[in-house]
Amino acid sequence: MYGFRIVDKLQKINEDIQPNQLKYHTKRVLVSKEFTFDAAHHLHCYEGKCKNLHGHTYKAVFGISGFVDDRGLAIDFGDIKEVWKKEIEIYLDHKYLNETLPLMNTTAENMVVWLYEKMTVSLENRQEQYEGARVEFVRLYETPTSYAEARREWMINE
Repeated sequence: MYGFRIVDKLQKINEDIQPNQLKYHTKRVLVSKEFTFDAAHHLHCYEGKCKNLHGHTYKAVFGISGFVDDRGLAIDFGDIKEVWKKEIEIYLDHKYLNETLPLMNTTAENMVVWLYEKMTVSLENRQEQYEGARVEFVRLYETPTSYAEARREWMINE
């Protein structure tokens, strides 16, 4: 049986570790954050159930890479959440997507590129805060087993 152990001494900055030791490497790393939202939509020019108004609990997964700062952070998870809440989710959660998104057929394939573009613009506006931060991928789940994905290399090369 494993017992719970309380640390003997809590590590303190400038005593047990120096500020210049916080940054362990200079490599590009990827962090990922997931969000869910509920929304309604319907598809145009589609023969099937989805031509009717219906809803989903979507899951959006963002993969964002960057270089760590002096603290060892590439991008704060809380800052990704702030971008999501203030700049993206307002168009999605409990909304009729055909009304709140730009004119498009609200397929997962179209929406994932819109999500990629929105997060990319938000990161570009924060470049002074996060060195080299960029969106590597966005995955949008329409159901637990079905998703569309946009990747950086596809967005810039095609």
